[in-house]
Amino acid sequence: MHILVVNDDGPPSPHSSPYVHSLVRELQAHGHTVSVCLPHTQRSWIGKAHMIGQTVKPLYYRPPPASAPAAGLVHDDHHQQQDSTDNNNKGGNTSAHGTTHTRPSTRPGTEEWILVDGTPASCVQIGLYHFFRDRGPVDLVVSGPNYGRNTTAVFALSSGTLGGALEAAVCQQRAVALSYAFFSRNHDTGIIQKASRQGVRVIEALVRDWPEDGSVDLYSVNVPLLEGLEEGKVLFTPMLQNYWGPGSCFTEVDGSVDGEEEEEERIRDVEGQVEEEGGVAKGEPKPACHTHKHFKWSPRFTDVYKSVDEAPPGNDGWAVKEGHTSVTPLKANFFQTATQLQGTELQLGPLKSSTFGVVPKPSPATDETSQTQDLPLHQKGQPPVYALIDYGDDYVQPLITSAMESLLPRGSYTLLQPPPTWPSPSPEISLGSLLPDPAAKILQIMPYESIDFDYAATHPATSLVNSYVIRKALIRKHFLSATVDGWVAKHPASALKTHVKRSEAFEVDYAEFLDDALVEAFDLRESLERNEQLAEEAEGDEDDAEKVAEQGAEGKGEGVLQWWILKPSMSDRGQGIRLFSTMEQLQEIFDEWEVESEEEEEEDNEDNEEGAAAAASSSDDDDRPGIMTSHLRHFVAQPYIHPPLLLPEFHNRKFHLRVYVLCLGSLRVYVYDDMLALFAAEPYTPPSYDTARLDAHLTNTCLQAPSDSTTAKGSDLEHGAVHLFSSLPLAPGLMESVKAQIREVTGDLFEAAARGMTVHFQPLPNAFEAYGLDFLVDGAGTAWLLEVNAFPDFRQSGRGPAGGVVDLGRRWG
Repeated sequence: MHILVVNDDGPPSPHSSPYVHSLVRELQAHGHTVSVCLPHTQRSWIGKAHMIGQTVKPLYYRPPPASAPAAGLVHDDHHQQQDSTDNNNKGGNTSAHGTTHTRPSTRPGTEEWILVDGTPASCVQIGLYHFFRDRGPVDLVVSGPNYGRNTTAVFALSSGTLGGALEAAVCQQRAVALSYAFFSRNHDTGIIQKASRQGVRVIEALVRDWPEDGSVDLYSVNVPLLEGLEEGKVLFTPMLQNYWGPGSCFTEVDGSVDGEEEEEERIRDVEGQVEEEGGVAKGEPKPACHTHKHFKWSPRFTDVYKSVDEAPPGNDGWAVKEGHTSVTPLKANFFQTATQLQGTELQLGPLKSSTFGVVPKPSPATDETSQTQDLPLHQKGQPPVYALIDYGDDYVQPLITSAMESLLPRGSYTLLQPPPTWPSPSPEISLGSLLPDPAAKILQIMPYESIDFDYAATHPATSLVNSYVIRKALIRKHFLSATVDGWVAKHPASALKTHVKRSEAFEVDYAEFLDDALVEAFDLRESLERNEQLAEEAEGDEDDAEKVAEQGAEGKGEGVLQWWILKPSMSDRGQGIRLFSTMEQLQEIFDEWEVESEEEEEEDNEDNEEGAAAAASSSDDDDRPGIMTSHLRHFVAQPYIHPPLLLPEFHNRKFHLRVYVLCLGSLRVYVYDDMLALFAAEPYTPPSYDTARLDAHLTNTCLQAPSDSTTAKGSDLEHGAVHLFSSLPLAPGLMESVKAQIREVTGDLFEAAARGMTVHFQPLPNAFEAYGLDFLVDGAGTAWLLEVNAFPDFRQSGRGPAGGVVDLGRRWG
């Protein structure tokens, strides 16, 4: 790129402008063509001013050679004096920090900057239109680096650095105002070199992603001069609106700072009084109407620092104080812009090595044309694209953003930020208030309760959301049972008939009404009555009773018990799951929950700070998973699947398969090929009358302690809670058979919901959603669907062997 550099601190100097030469060298080291036009002296606090009526005159500055340190970084007064003496008759003023001349060089290839007796804004005009025209059009104006920070409104409104960038912006040039925030004036040259390297990386990243919709005219960038500045973040931040405190920013100087001038003024005061008294001097002069004073600009920096300390975090002043680089997008009208970026992090390019003091020659591969071609900018005339991504899970969030960066070209979309008050007072976000362009395309990836479904419904052509608004036909267990039953009744050849155990759904308001709730659960009542009869026949003989229980677990033939698994319809993470085989056991379960719920209610009434609806946890001597009292209404009872597929290499622990399914629009369904196997904590034993411990039966990894996923001693395999299904030692052909069954069942299931439960499953064309389907493989190799989970917990099911993370790859079938 061809970059014009201006500043408000003047030519390189260790006292007033120590940074500019190091930045120019770093830009050149990155292959950019750099032209420089600076004020001939310090012009700080002048804003975007022009000096009316003045004839602006140039000087010509030649920086020291590449073999010397960057000008302005080294204090060398003796060297400067000696050089000045040696060059008094050479037509210029020279020093270790470069030379100035009244006439331009006639030697081709001489690096020469322009110094003008004007303002930063004047430098922009003169640099753009009156010099450097032979180098081609200017692609970017960089104003700075300023000797000090330009954070917060108090500094920015008067800054000559921002004034230069604003002048470039109103000349329709892209501009970056760059400032270095020092914390000590004892500058470390190494830190300044790091700041220049950081500044160039930020500049290149901003140009790479510059919005093509006109929403940004310039950026204000503040780099902290700290040792670890390159390890800090680069954050888009708002500019803190602050104000001066009470009092003046000028210091009074009585009389004159010059003694001779002060005496002359005193004489003139007397002369003026003599004239007023009719030509007769009468003793000492009379007191003047005003005390004659001079005033010196003395800004109160403590006001600014105090305002930063008192403001909430997130602004530009706070970012620099915390050691981060702040980037504030602006329009050339003192309005802040691109507020959707505030709080996000600017992703820099790779850190390039460069050597200060050595300026490489630009190569053909780094000319301005190739630089422009590398910028993936929006196509002009197309509506802008925005993405609101806040999944609400610190494990999943970076995975989503990483996928966005790898799949979509940089600059093809702009990230929005939720409002600062989110997620309270309301978790739902109004997209209309966040989008700066009503024609914009928007991608929402948010928690279900935060998605603006109303906006998606009214903007179907420009809005894409990561969930269907209605899908309880699948994710509510009692609705799932009805979905399967209805579809199988009409399509008896469906795979759902042979791969989903028929469940009994019922509602219970109070434990005492359990018997009434099962009036229409014919299959369940019949099974429980038969089990009770078998138990009575075996009563009195402990061996026979245990034999009946074990035979019942087999689930084969007449005269054996049938076990059931009870699940609250609206619970997840294994809450409230119980095993039972008799009505007595089922009644005891509901009696237990009701007692706990009543005790909790009493505790909540005594202490409101504990919340009004806490979980009804199990008793101290019962480590079975508890249940939320809000789940006490809808239940399903599923026939217990026995025996499950067991693997001796995994100590015969029961496992189920977590299958990830992606649905697009209305409706395409994809099954992720890499499935997970989630193992129980204990070796499997058939269900029996003693069901106090469920560790051998429940495979939900969220119920297991960290020790449950350690490596089993004496085994050649690691026995973590989660493994890739493809890594299990299965019989030949079994894995492909199971996967084929799962794909067939999944297809039938979503078709059943979409065609047979249109009220409770509505796949929108401008939506997509990921589901987690759970299957259990029995000892015969049949895959049985257990349940469907929306917004599956990727972190909970992502723990691999020995605590590692399972890599799922990218395969979809």
